[in-house]
Amino acid sequence: MTQTVAAGKKIPDIELHITGDRRVRPGDYLGKPLVIYFYPRASTPGCTQEGRDFSAAINKFRRQSCVILGASRDSLKRQENFKAKQEFPFELISDTDEELCNLFDVIKMKNMYGKQVMGIERSTFLIDRDGRLFQEWRKVKVKGHADEVLEAVKTLNKTFNQ
Repeated sequence: MTQTVAAGKKIPDIELHITGDRRVRPGDYLGKPLVIYFYPRASTPGCTQEGRDFSAAINKFRRQSCVILGASRDSLKRQENFKAKQEFPFELISDTDEELCNLFDVIKMKNMYGKQVMGIERSTFLIDRDGRLFQEWRKVKVKGHADEVLEAVKTLNKTFNQ
């Protein structure tokens, strides 16, 4: 059985391939809240809007010392193009081997144009400063989601600072 993340547990420190052709690990972000949001496919309308919403709120997230990473199964080149075209102020993860997707259990059976396909279920995960999963959102609806995540980051920081 594949290991998956669980609330309150540390997430595994696996290698991630991000835009800029860099390799990072979740552990590189210890000491800061980390948001990883998964989207089905780069440059599609819902995924573009979700990225734009996180972009629009980036300064509010930065004031909370929060790092945002977007993730999909798209190739690094496709992620690079998506990031550049939309001018996203955060990095995107290319998870072509689906290791991160499987870790967070976001690949689900979906109906696309009457066909059953395996695809990413739009999901977001908030990881605390110690690398533990603090909160998760599954079956995300884009509208208002970035604001909801920001409020959770603020709650996390208040909890952490007590």
